[in-house]
Amino acid sequence: MPLALLALAIGAFGIGTTEFAVMGLLPDMAADFGVSIPLAGYATTVYALGVVVGAPLMTVLGTRFTRKQMLTLLMGLFVVGNVLTALAPAFGVLLAGRIVAAFAHGAFFGIGALVAADLVAPGKRATAISLMFSGLTVANVVGVPAGTMVSQQFGWRTTFFGIAALGVIGLLGIVKLIPAQRAKAAARIGSELAVFRNPQVGLAMLMTVLGFGGVFAAVTYLASMMTEVTGFAPSSVIWLTAVFGVGMVAGNLISGRFTDRAMMPMLYVSLAGLVLVLAAFTFTAHNKVAATVSIALIGAFGFATVPPLQKRVMDQAASAPTLASAGNIAAFNFGNAVAAWLGGLVISAGLGYTAPNWVGAVMTVSALGVAVLASALERRAAGRGTVVDSGGSGTSTGAAAEAPVPAART
Repeated sequence: MPLALLALAIGAFGIGTTEFAVMGLLPDMAADFGVSIPLAGYATTVYALGVVVGAPLMTVLGTRFTRKQMLTLLMGLFVVGNVLTALAPAFGVLLAGRIVAAFAHGAFFGIGALVAADLVAPGKRATAISLMFSGLTVANVVGVPAGTMVSQQFGWRTTFFGIAALGVIGLLGIVKLIPAQRAKAAARIGSELAVFRNPQVGLAMLMTVLGFGGVFAAVTYLASMMTEVTGFAPSSVIWLTAVFGVGMVAGNLISGRFTDRAMMPMLYVSLAGLVLVLAAFTFTAHNKVAATVSIALIGAFGFATVPPLQKRVMDQAASAPTLASAGNIAAFNFGNAVAAWLGGLVISAGLGYTAPNWVGAVMTVSALGVAVLASALERRAAGRGTVVDSGGSGTSTGAAAEAPVPAART
């Protein structure tokens, strides 16, 4: 694989650390600002909403820049947001810093996925995407546990200063390793927007919202669940987040390989597995060994959904994929925001710290239903000999709806 993928993985590592670090820092942040755990959970919710808004906005604004230039600007914005979070004198300022950092997230992964796919042969694109996302998953093995440990020793603000430093390293990696000739801007905005008229693009994004959102319903409140329900000491959250991260890495890499061969079967398996483990977590959370295994499986099945969900959107929007790719990253985070909010609601309603697991299970089983529906509609259209054009402007005869992703425009 090209060395340039390392630069994307480095940037993903920093972004993944700031996205998931809150699950280990939440009790400390709540205590520092004197707010409740559900309210502190808004640090996850607003970050996710910032990605939802920022992904399409930054992608549209970036059409006048080369992809390399845009990735560089996004990492600079990421650094500023994390510094603001670390310096926040009040909870509202912290939320503002999280939003600023989040604006870099969606467009980075959306544009980065296209750059990664363009660096390799068509048959290796899902693998390349999974390698870029491996930076995000490795962040949960190394970055998030390290951030939790630093928070417990030196305070949560130090953790965010460290994350800002990671952003600087990621920025330098992009400047050094991403070839400029591979990173030009995408197609015209009109062409990019046209793909959203394809109902399969909308269904793919709905799968993303519901499917991956289920993961965040559980992990947003993981620290409180493990200490209050399972009986782990607060210091155990460090290695528990690492266990989650190991599962993420394994699930993401395995899924990347199988997605290149059989995308929809891989999606069915990962979503079904996630439903089962989230439902079981409500009960296994009361046992330390069973809870630990469940955390690893949530990470594995949760991130096994990422390559097929991202590739599904890129395939369906193949004629103009940049905005759709970034939009799907926004969909991931919209699901995260909804799940974190719903998880906070059920906790506030007095249903306990394990109740968010049922929220996640319901969301994920809904995603599985959407996936089955999308495939049925696709087969029905193929049987008629026509499918909706990926640009959304009409129909084409005898074409497969899931054509391989073409080389990204340069």
